[in-house]
Amino acid sequence: MNKILVTGLIGSGKSEVCAYLARLGYPVYDSDSRTKALYSSVPGLKARIEQAIGCPFEEIGVIFSDPLKREALEALVYPLVLEDFRGFCAESSAEAVFFESAVAFGKPQFKGVFDKVVLVRAPFETRLGRNPKTAERAASQEEMRLEEADYVIENNSGLQELHDQIDRMIKTIKI
Repeated sequence: MNKILVTGLIGSGKSEVCAYLARLGYPVYDSDSRTKALYSSVPGLKARIEQAIGCPFEEIGVIFSDPLKREALEALVYPLVLEDFRGFCAESSAEAVFFESAVAFGKPQFKGVFDKVVLVRAPFETRLGRNPKTAERAASQEEMRLEEADYVIENNSGLQELHDQIDRMIKTIKI
C-alpha cells in the first residue's frame, strides 16, 4: 500500500484535491477532522493538552502564534494521529491511501511514514480568498521546497484544470 501525503499551505486546495481523490474511490485520511475526533475520544487528552500548553482547551488556537505551545501539543497529539492513521490503513485494501495535512511534512514524528509527497500550491491572494485565516497562520506554516515533493499541483486556475492535474498525478506517481 502506498501512503501518500497531500500537503500545502492553508487555502492551497488540499481539501479539494482530497475530495476529488475520495470521489475516485481512494481512501483519504483528513488529519484535521480525525485529530479533532481524537480530542473527544481519547480519555484525558484535553486535560493533558491544557497542562502542556498552559491554557484552557478552548484557547487551543494559541498554538498558531506560540511555537513552544505548538511543539508541546504536537508531542502529545502526533503519536495518537499516527496510531489512528495506521489503523485507518489497516482497514483498507486499497493500493494507495492519502493523508491530508498542512503540517506533517518535515515533522520528525512523520519521518518515514509516507511513500510519496504531493504538494498543492496556490498564490497567497488566492489562498487568502479561500480561507480568511491564511494571514494569521502564515507564520506557523512553512511551505516545503518544490524539489522535496514527488509531485506538485499548481492550483491557480479552475476546478477542471485541478482535476486534470490530479488525474495526471495519479498516472505519474504510478498509483
